[in-house]
Formats: sequence, C-alpha cells, structure tokens
Amino acid sequence: MDKMIFFGKTVEEAVERGLQEMRVTKEKVMVKVLEEPVKGLFGILGSKPAKVELERIVDPIEEGKKFLMNVLEKMGMKVDIEVFHRKEAVYFNLVGDRLGILIGHHGQTLDALQYLVNAVAGRYAKGKERIILDAENYRSKRKESLEELAERVARKVLRTKESVKLEPMNANERRIIHTYLQKVSHILTVSEGEEPYRSIVIRYKE
Repeated sequence: MDKMIFFGKTVEEAVERGLQEMRVTKEKVMVKVLEEPVKGLFGILGSKPAKVELERIVDPIEEGKKFLMNVLEKMGMKVDIEVFHRKEAVYFNLVGDRLGILIGHHGQTLDALQYLVNAVAGRYAKGKERIILDAENYRSKRKESLEELAERVARKVLRTKESVKLEPMNANERRIIHTYLQKVSHILTVSEGEEPYRSIVIRYKE
C-alpha cells in the first residue's frame, strides 16, 4: 500500500514503526501528523497515542522502467535498460539482442512501447516527466535519415517546382521534417490526411 497509518507514544515512535513496517527510509515517504499524543490523568487515564500517516513517494521514472522490464520479460526479451537524465527528457536506452523486434517498422513498436511507458509514469508524475525510448541509437539514425530525405526532396521541388508527397509518418517524424526545412527559401511543408496515414507534402513557394 502507498498510504498507511501508524500509532506510537510519540510522533517519532509512530513514524519509526511505519518506516520499519513499510521497509523504507524516511526520505522515501511523506509524513503527515494526524494526531499529536495526549497525556491523560497521571499520564495514564485518557491518554491518546500519536497518529501519523506515511505515504510512499513513488518515482515515476522507476515505475516506468519496472513496467517496461515486465513487458520485455513477457516478450521473452533479455534486454538491459540504461537510464539517462537530460534537460528535455529522460532516455531509456535498450541494450541487448534482437532489438529489431522492439523497434518495428519505422519505429512503430518502439513508439507504442514509449507511449505505454509514459502512460504508466504519468500516473505518478507531478510534473511532466517525458520518457524517450531508444534502441541501438535508432532515434538519432532515423532523424538523420529523415533529414537526408527532406533535403533530397526539397532540392527536387526547387528544381521542378512540383509538390512531392512523402509516405505517412507519425507526428514526431513529421516534426523533424518541418523543422529541418522551415528555413529553406522557397520551400513550404504542410501535413495532410488523417492519422495514422497523415503525411507531409513539400511544396514550392514563390
């Protein structure tokens, strides 16, 4: 349980009982004093113990990692998860064999796992804890590949002045294309269609 109530002759004693029963350190819980101890007549009659509530502090990143490990084990995958904290997000880098299965076509399986991990972590996060899932540096390689595609198609559009429609991509991949081409003169990028078939059209503009 994440919340439990404990009693003791003093607040300190009640807290200590709680820490022992929950098997955690004081840094891992939030303590709320519900009732201060009250001494009765002659220190015996009518006395009331201290009453405290201990709430376990849950790390959203750790919960996301545990969820992912459980999913990978059920898939029969032997994979280690490296965790890197960056300013923009927390990265889970998968290390192991047969990672192509987890990446999927154009990263679709990786994206699905990332969505689920963020959903689990989001239950416990007070702020916006964004987790990015990667395997074999797929994300950076895919970004580089998309930027090369964008540059190649943009050159064709500038030469022919005819629009080119790219294959359907997810929102993150479309964002990479938009960002890469936004400062290119005479090039306009727009997204068309409905998910999951939404794609980018690269157009010539005067």
